[in-house]
Amino acid sequence: MTKDQKVVAIQEIKDLLQGAKVVYVADLDGLNAAKSSDFRRQAFKNNIKVKVVKNTLLQKAMEQIDGVDFSEMFETFKGNSAVLISETANAPAKLIKDFRKKEEKPALKSAFVQETFYVGDNNLETLANIKSREEMIGEIIGLLQSPIQRVVSALQNKSEASGEAATEEVATPAEEETPATETPEAAAEGEAPAAE
Repeated sequence: MTKDQKVVAIQEIKDLLQGAKVVYVADLDGLNAAKSSDFRRQAFKNNIKVKVVKNTLLQKAMEQIDGVDFSEMFETFKGNSAVLISETANAPAKLIKDFRKKEEKPALKSAFVQETFYVGDNNLETLANIKSREEMIGEIIGLLQSPIQRVVSALQNKSEASGEAATEEVATPAEEETPATETPEAAAEGEAPAAE
């Protein structure tokens, strides 16, 4: 690789990383072409960008990124490396976990997620359990709706109960005014004629 080619490659990696909130570096070594293609296909379905990179070029690109110090990840840049970029914090971890049900690789080298660094494959489970933004929003909405639903339910139950009580109150006085034994004809006979 010429110096110019390296400059272009570093710029491509830098463009990929710029502004990324979720960056995973994984070891794909040992996956044959078919398995590697399958991994990329699954990544694409989950909106995860995958790029196999040279470790030295990846480190140089990361050193040029403003605002984030990726140096904690550098020690893991050995052997074959692939960068996984996603919008969803746990998506790459879940992809790696699912893929490893059948294969030994990929292995997690390191990750930068939600402004925190995770170094080592032992963090894969932790990363897979991180809630995505959508999951967190869903949970918050559920928590907010729960008390509102209880209040609405309580108000509905109260209004139904007070409606039944009002119906009973209205029926009771009407029954008292007309004695049950007296028929309308008898009531009419007992009335005094109106004065003329």
